[in-house]
Amino acid sequence: MKIHAIQTGTVAIKKNQLIGKGAGARRLVNVLFGREWVQPPVPIYAWVIEHEEGVIVVDTGETARTSEVGYFPRWHPYYNLAVRFQVKPEQEIGAQLKQMGIYSKDVTKVILTHMHTDHAGRLHDFPDSAIHVNMPEYKRTHGFRGQIDGYLSHRFPNWFSPQPIEFDGGAFGAFDKSWNVTAKGDVKVVPTPGHTPAHVSVIVTSEDVHYFLAGDTSYTEENLLRKIPDGVSPNPNQAVDTMQHILSFAKQRLTIYLPSHDPNSELRLKNKATLSFSE
Repeated sequence: MKIHAIQTGTVAIKKNQLIGKGAGARRLVNVLFGREWVQPPVPIYAWVIEHEEGVIVVDTGETARTSEVGYFPRWHPYYNLAVRFQVKPEQEIGAQLKQMGIYSKDVTKVILTHMHTDHAGRLHDFPDSAIHVNMPEYKRTHGFRGQIDGYLSHRFPNWFSPQPIEFDGGAFGAFDKSWNVTAKGDVKVVPTPGHTPAHVSVIVTSEDVHYFLAGDTSYTEENLLRKIPDGVSPNPNQAVDTMQHILSFAKQRLTIYLPSHDPNSELRLKNKATLSFSE
């Protein structure tokens, strides 16, 4: 089994998004109108698991269409004030998979940690795959409220009909429920709410090491260790609670923590660098 980090471009975000500032609605206001940007822009990672049961993709990364005028809702303050994407066509996940010799028909499952555009922007590359989503997350994308919350459901493929993630696998470490993606149970999904209320993460177990494909549970490993929630989470306390569960899991089992926007995630994957805790 192999895990590959696929960087689908970069995104510039505000420092107040990386490290949330203020309380309540003030947190989002600070993101929108903060003047400091994270430098350099952060990567947008998706993950590819080459498994004996077939290729599994975790998140699809972003699309190069973000550079098109009108792709984002013009009225939306977040997309106008607080984020800047840089994605070239050759950086899209489908193009990169082809370079690896992997085609759509080879991908048996796609799992979305959540449905923000930088994690679901290239669903179009996987028309032949079973796409699994935590259904409360999918419901959040619907209607005008979904657009206000930043989801771009009008950009999903017409054929998109996700399959639910069923948490029927029992407890796994510090997590009270899980879903076995594979028959062997070496790829699991666990609930990690916070960045969004129905956010999930994927844990891949290989040779007693657990690769924690974390989505946006935190933007960096340092933020996890310091239990710092981001500035766009609707429930920072829930995000901190999830981070505590991840830390508890990692104290029990060797864990490589791989969030989607940490510039060091790919290096940690390559070096098999597990989470360490100072005494």
